[in-house]
Amino acid sequence: MDADELLRRYQAGERKFTQVCLHSVNLSEVCLAGISLDSASLVNVTLSHSNLSGANLIEANLALSCLWRTNFSGAKLIWANLKAANLIRANLSNVDLHKASLQKSDLRLANLHNADLSGADLSGADLSYANLCCANLAGANLNGANLTGANLSQADLSYADLHKTILYKADLSDVDLSQVNLKKVDLYEVLAGQ
Repeated sequence: MDADELLRRYQAGERKFTQVCLHSVNLSEVCLAGISLDSASLVNVTLSHSNLSGANLIEANLALSCLWRTNFSGAKLIWANLKAANLIRANLSNVDLHKASLQKSDLRLANLHNADLSGADLSGADLSYANLCCANLAGANLNGANLTGANLSQADLSYADLHKTILYKADLSDVDLSQVNLKKVDLYEVLAGQ
């Protein structure tokens, strides 16, 4: 299947595309809301400015993909591979990303409000100025991640690994850090309270 066939079938009303293989295709600025691409191989695809709200991408492989400003709101990305993906300014609000692989992903200015990132691997990810308000990061691996200026207010960080994480000017208001690995974390200029 190629990108044109996928779009043609989607526009005809088909939504289920399990295990499709589309590598290095350009699907920028398309609407694929509600599509099911579970276990799909989408390595190095470009989906910038696309709408995948409510999509099912469980166990999909989106490694190295360009997902800049992509709308994933309400999507399911459980166990998805997003290693080294460009997710700058992506809308990931209310997304289920638990157990997802996001190592070295670029999530600068991404909206992860109320996202489920429990057990996700975000080691080495850049989350500078991302909105993680009310996000579930329980048991997440944030080892070496950059959270400069990130909004983590009311986030669940229980049992998260923040070893060597950069939290410069991050907002940790109403966050319980009692069960968090803060080894080698500089909490200078972190906003905390209540």
